[in-house]
Amino acid sequence: MPVLGLIKEGKVPSDNRVALTPKQCKWFKENFKDWDVIVESSATRCYKDKEYAKEGIQVVSDMNVADILLGIKEIPIDQLISGKTYLFFSHTKKKQPYNQALFKAMMHKEITLIDYECLEHEDGQRLIGFGFFAGIVGAHNGIMAYGNRTKSYHLGRVKDVKDYMELVHTYFGLKLPNIKIAVTGSGRVAHGILEIMNLLDVQQVEPEDYIKRKYAYPVYVHLKGSDLYANKETGLYNREGFHEHPENFTCLFNKYLKQTNILMNGIYWDKGVPPLFTLQDLQDDDYALTTIADITDDAHGSVPINLGDSTTENPVYGVDVNTCEKTIPYLHSSIDIMAVGNLPNELPRDASRFFGEQLIKYVLPDLIGDGNDIIRKATMLNKGKLTEHFSYLTTYAEL
Repeated sequence: MPVLGLIKEGKVPSDNRVALTPKQCKWFKENFKDWDVIVESSATRCYKDKEYAKEGIQVVSDMNVADILLGIKEIPIDQLISGKTYLFFSHTKKKQPYNQALFKAMMHKEITLIDYECLEHEDGQRLIGFGFFAGIVGAHNGIMAYGNRTKSYHLGRVKDVKDYMELVHTYFGLKLPNIKIAVTGSGRVAHGILEIMNLLDVQQVEPEDYIKRKYAYPVYVHLKGSDLYANKETGLYNREGFHEHPENFTCLFNKYLKQTNILMNGIYWDKGVPPLFTLQDLQDDDYALTTIADITDDAHGSVPINLGDSTTENPVYGVDVNTCEKTIPYLHSSIDIMAVGNLPNELPRDASRFFGEQLIKYVLPDLIGDGNDIIRKATMLNKGKLTEHFSYLTTYAEL
């Protein structure tokens, strides 16, 4: 009988999310009776070993019997099992140098790698991910940071609540000042940000009104691709053209910069995409921006003053607008940056349940069956060999 296995997270610091919850594992066994499910024992997982055992799922210390292994973050090289099929976020599709050794090790061990990030609908929309809860936690942290800076209200930490419903209860009675918030992006991250905007009763306004009008209550503007980028020659936005040749586009965010107190950044970024603003833009004395929640978190990317990851324990740091050097947060001469790389980890049980539902709905039936084009296009390595779709990684794999 083939076996589906949930591995423990080996990356340090450990991630406590999981691909399938105990009840989802039970559902899988009941609906795919030709398959068994095992779970590798873990002391750090948000769902405890005993919760899996209670649902009739075997908890083990040796995963060699599993055929398909599900994880979340990158797997330490010494924990890889040769010849297996793995699904996890490998963070290698952009030729990330810090995971090059991991990628080469998987090739050497003849591993089949299916990367969650590469599972996409035909139009390029991501199939599964944790983006929604990254948006929720990141937006909360951005609002929290602004409150800490201005001392106009107080919000606690997401990691200190039990779950999402308890987080919602912390917003009761909270009244925000008449601030302006810019939300960028159109994917799951942006949807999570908008969820928090609605819970906090921040009103949406149109881009032209956001720029021209003053408000006696908190407002936000939702800026998507066509609001943020224009072709340098035509002045128009085309999604396909933008993703193929971002260098041909200019960014329009500058006109919102002077009106924005908080930037909630949820746009996808890659090399060649112009940043939302430049360091020179921050030399003007009349910009309003004081707080940035860079939820997609690309160092020196769409937010050029993102100087690298902050941590769950200390999620906010300052950046001096004159020297671009890192400072302590909440200084008058600095802009505050929230740039945590594993935001959903602060709501791990909710995020895991949401992720598992997507995995069951869109991936697992085809994965254990005959497969489909979506899975084939997300397969970066097939028994250690680069697949055609990822042939552009040839040099990355050989160096």
